[in-house]
Order: sequence, then structure tokens, then C-alpha cells
Amino acid sequence: MSAAEIGILGGGAFGTALAVALAQAGRRVCLWARDPVQARAMARDRVNAARLPEVAFPETLTATGDLAEAARAPILLLAVPTQTLRSLALAQAPALEGRVLIACCKGVELGSGLLPTQVLADVLPGARTGVLTGPSFADDIARGKPTALTLATGAPDGAALQASLATHNLRLYLSEDVVGAQMGGALKNVIAIAAGITIGAGMGESARAALMTRGFAEIARLAQTRGAQTETLLGLSGFGDLVLTCTSEKSRNYRHGLSLGAGRAPDTAATVEGVMTAHAVAEDADPDHMPVTCMVSALLKGAVGLEEAKDLLLSRPLRRERG
Repeated sequence: MSAAEIGILGGGAFGTALAVALAQAGRRVCLWARDPVQARAMARDRVNAARLPEVAFPETLTATGDLAEAARAPILLLAVPTQTLRSLALAQAPALEGRVLIACCKGVELGSGLLPTQVLADVLPGARTGVLTGPSFADDIARGKPTALTLATGAPDGAALQASLATHNLRLYLSEDVVGAQMGGALKNVIAIAAGITIGAGMGESARAALMTRGFAEIARLAQTRGAQTETLLGLSGFGDLVLTCTSEKSRNYRHGLSLGAGRAPDTAATVEGVMTAHAVAEDADPDHMPVTCMVSALLKGAVGLEEAKDLLLSRPLRRERG
């Protein structure tokens, strides 16, 4: 097969789903997996047995354990966890140089407070970057179910990127608000953990609706202080992603909270971006402005128990409803 048009770095469920969807649309795609055993198995069996076992690879999809092979493509989708993005970029800087780098992760880097595209810019100054984010589950994308995402980039060729990455079933809406798109995607994971805790603890649907509403107000407050546009937060990468993640057990963040609320041990094998994002945001947050996020972080650290967390939130002063 000729050289790939699109390289995808990350052999998890989301990276694989994007690779399958783009290859089904006729793109030449090269999917890189960090684990060489997994990469060899995918290349041999033409399926990601660990993550999407029932979705076969199209003919135009190549799997590899050689990052340099995937990185020869002019457009690279980085589908690795936010907390490992910096180490990947540092280790592979020469291979990533000169490529369009689209982050496909949702989170805030612990310690620095940086968003994924900001991490890339910190490691690779001058790189053309963007983010692909919004309400989506890997299984839906891989099976060709209609999905709409936000492609946010400040690159002048944004429309060309949009055309390169969109398919009939994967609709991409272009935005220049890179910060807003990432803040919505990162912070909704924290609220999803809280929503899962609410349902797991038996507090009910009404309590979840209230929590989602107040959680969205937190997202908007913090995002706007970092330069996000209100319109972006009301779109796919903000409100849309929040609704999906807080209401479906397909969401790893929601399931994590569900287990905590029910008193069960969460699945530690799954990457739950909202955990580290909660800690990263709470480090500098004012608990009065970000009460849900700060409480989630404290609960995850074991600084407060479930009943104490609930009582503290319910005992907050009554006030007028506003943002």
C-alpha cells in the first residue's frame, strides 16, 4: 500500500475507531500501537482484539509498531492519554516535526495545567496543532454510526483539514476556539465522575440533572477565564459532550463515578481522564467557584468520604441562580 495520508498514534479504542472510520471512507491510514505485541497482533489478525474485537480493519488501514512508519503521514492524530502526551512528544520530536498534529485526548496536564495543544506547543514550538473533540464513543464511530465532532485549530488550512478528516458518518464542525473546545472536553469528564457518583449512591435522576447544570456553570466559569468563547461551550465540545458523558455507562468517567458511589472498586485498567483533570484543576481552583470539581478531587484522594462530600455540597449557601 502507498504511504498513509493519515497517521494515528495510539492503539486504544478511540484511536482504532478513528482509523477504521477514516479507512472505511477510503483514506490510507496507518495506526501505531505502543505495545509491539498488540501491534503485531493487529497487523496479523486485522482487528484490535483487545479494544474493538468485532470491528474488522478495512483494506486501506495498516497497523504498525514502528512509530516512524505512521509518522510519515502529513496529518497525525494523537490518540494517547493527556498525561502521556508530553512524554510521547519529547521522545518522538524529530518524527513529529513538520506534521499537522491533532490532539484526540481530553484533559488538563497535571502539574502544568496545560491543555493538550499547549503541551504540544511547549515541546514543539511552531507546530501546527489542533484538537478533535466532542460527544462520541469509539464503538459508535467504528461501526459507522452518525457522530458529530468539533475540529478546533488555529491553522490557516483548517478547512482543508476538516475535509481530510470528515466522512459521511463522521461530521466535523470547524472552530478556531482551540481553548474552549479543549476546556469543555476536559472538564466534562470531571462532572461525569460526579454524575456517576450521584447515581451510584442512589441520589436519583433529579440530583444528577442538578449536578450537570451546576457542573456546566463551573465549566463555563473556568473556561471563560482562560479565553474560551461562550458559544463554543454551548456546542458539541462543551454541552454536547457533557450530556453524553454524564448519562451513559459507555463513558469510562461515568462508570468510574458509578462504582465509587455504589461503594465498589473502580476498574483500574481503563484510562479515566477525569481523575487527573480533577486534581490538575483543583490545585489552583477556588472551591467557592468550582465546588463540584474540588469535591471530586478531594473524594478521589480520600480527603473526604462520600457522605461528607454530599453534605458539604448540600449545605452550601442558598443564592440566586446565575452563571
